[in-house]
Amino acid sequence: MALKAAAHIEAMSAFALANFGGHDQPTLAQNESAFPPSPRAIAAGQDAIARSHLYPDPDWTALREAIAQAHGVERNLILCGAGSMELISCTIAAFAGPGEEVLGTSYAYNFVASAAARTGAVYVRAAEQDFAVSVDSILATVTPATRVVFVCNPGNPTGTRIGNAELLRLRAALRGDALLVIDQAYGEFDDQDPRPVFALVARGDTVVLRTLSKAYGLAGARVGWGLFPPSVATEVRKMQNSNQVTTASLAMAVAAVEDEAYMRETVARTAGIRDRFAQDLRAAGYDVPESRTNFVLIRFPDAAAAEAAERALRAADIIVRSLGGYGLTDCLRATVGPQETMDQALRVLIDMHGG
Repeated sequence: MALKAAAHIEAMSAFALANFGGHDQPTLAQNESAFPPSPRAIAAGQDAIARSHLYPDPDWTALREAIAQAHGVERNLILCGAGSMELISCTIAAFAGPGEEVLGTSYAYNFVASAAARTGAVYVRAAEQDFAVSVDSILATVTPATRVVFVCNPGNPTGTRIGNAELLRLRAALRGDALLVIDQAYGEFDDQDPRPVFALVARGDTVVLRTLSKAYGLAGARVGWGLFPPSVATEVRKMQNSNQVTTASLAMAVAAVEDEAYMRETVARTAGIRDRFAQDLRAAGYDVPESRTNFVLIRFPDAAAAEAAERALRAADIIVRSLGGYGLTDCLRATVGPQETMDQALRVLIDMHGG
């Protein structure tokens, strides 16, 4: 199992490096922000570089306080990490092992499968409906071996979301010893009130994850956070490396969280470009589900058409994400980039469609 997990992770890393690594500009294949981080965050990071001879705060004190103030949550429930990926990996390592199951959904973030493989756990997928999470399907797929249930909402790579009421229904119907992990990496793009979902953490059996990589434009700084019940946090922290978020990243994160107005403007600008792009694609005859993220899913008649579109876009120096790894061979995912890039991508796709 360990060899299989290592091979899977190595293959993913090689693919990412070959296709997306080392770029200086946003690519439509990576879910990065089309816009730079807050100027306040950039300035804070530059100032913090002078303190690089010192280890960073291992308890993320200033960042936890900023997050608590911004979201109205308890500071002691917050854990931070090197992106939400680290928190996902450490949570699964702490709560699922050989012979146990991690339950995701058909199109849930694929890193979860890799994290489960590293621990020797079995990754199980519950079917989605119309590219969206189905609570009934998840509940029907739970077994006595299920230890972690992972829901990405809004979803990646689909961009769809389910309502808070459905998440509350899922938690109420799950066994108390099954840890529910709700990944809200794109939560800032969702107009639902997050407080009912955050409140689930008080039950002691639910984790809610967030990241500063998307709406805050800090993908390169690698900062994620989450709300963890104290008993869960104790076990997750045992899996984390000390000082994993750098001094500069912490400083940037604090300033970014405190500059909420800039983040909201970034979200609004991104959503505007996204919605225009999606609407124009639909008008040209493409199937594009409504997105609550910083990307859109584009469905083609078949896998051959999706491959042809990817080639045409690459010929125009536009890289999008193919989704064969998710079983969505007839789909491409395009992250929102600069308006001129989106306009160029739109022209390529409309020309292909005979528009």
